Amino acid sequence: MKKVNGHQIIQLFETWAPKRYAEDWDPVGLQVGQLNRSVTKVLVSLDVDERIVDEAIARGAELIIAHHPLLFRPLKRVWTDTPEGRIVEKCIKHDIQVYAAHTNLDVAEGGVNDLMADALQLENTTPLMKSYGEDLYKLVVFAPLENAEAIRQALGDAGAGEIGEYTHCSYEMTGTGRFTPSERANPHIGHAGEAEEVAEVRIEVIVPHFSKARVMKALLQAHPYEEPAFDLIPLAQQTDEKGLGRIGTLAEPMTLREFAEHAKRALNVPAVRVVGDVERSIKKVAVLGGSGSKYIHQAKQQGADVYVTGDMDFHTAQACEKLHLAIVDPGHHAEKVMIAGVAEKMKALCQEAGYEVEWLQSEVNTETFTFL
Repeated sequence: MKKVNGHQIIQLFETWAPKRYAEDWDPVGLQVGQLNRSVTKVLVSLDVDERIVDEAIARGAELIIAHHPLLFRPLKRVWTDTPEGRIVEKCIKHDIQVYAAHTNLDVAEGGVNDLMADALQLENTTPLMKSYGEDLYKLVVFAPLENAEAIRQALGDAGAGEIGEYTHCSYEMTGTGRFTPSERANPHIGHAGEAEEVAEVRIEVIVPHFSKARVMKALLQAHPYEEPAFDLIPLAQQTDEKGLGRIGTLAEPMTLREFAEHAKRALNVPAVRVVGDVERSIKKVAVLGGSGSKYIHQAKQQGADVYVTGDMDFHTAQACEKLHLAIVDPGHHAEKVMIAGVAEKMKALCQEAGYEVEWLQSEVNTETFTFL
């Protein structure tokens, strides 16, 4: 097993829940500290408060990965006699790094919303609504026949030509390239001032936006020509489409009353708030961790009988009544299902990568509300 630093751990984490999945307003990523220090233990928590930092210190964790960002709103100053300032000061003094994975972890496959859907035993789940898609380009490049294989391999290794579960996908056709080098040129084929004809191959590959810079660098390094001819064409379709929330079905219908009790047990919460006729039949369920009140219309349009989400306000609940959309509100803290889910997922990824890291699940209850 290999000892690692924070950069290596976060790079591995972001193969699962990359920051590009996050909403534009969401301050995901490293929030306190630096990642070039050695890490042997990582504490996974839902929130970051002073109790969580004390837990990390007591259990010897050098890195905290939390779902809810510590610095959700930017600090204009760090005063160490304020709650936020004390947390930042304590993290720095004890060399504890804090990383936030918020809406990117909501969207990721196997992330918060999948964990909640699994806990509710939903089947045939799909995203409730699309929130992310990677822009695609078609790269067309012309090269001498003898260099085609090396160029195709370099492009594929850099991330071009990935379609679903297939890599290094390409299309090619042969033809004739013509050019006349100037007196200042240094041609790979031919001579300055003389017209040249070359048997060439046209190679076409798909390139996702996040790989574009890496693919273009690989192309220029692999291509023998001083001035490679290529086109990079934006496409209408996208790849790696992801979405917020999940919608699926129960194995057997339940009444809303039965489903509310089921949700309370499955999500391990002391109480739920319910909107709707508790004797109505429930089969199709939408779920969105955290605050999902602004997505009630998406749940209704997708045919949900009930929508499971937190922080439902009074007027939105009234609107749901009018829409005949039942609501089960388990509170925002129901997202704590991510603690075990992230720890188990990252433990498996680290074992596969040969990383010597211990994954700790926070044992501190950060639920703000007390239910009487």
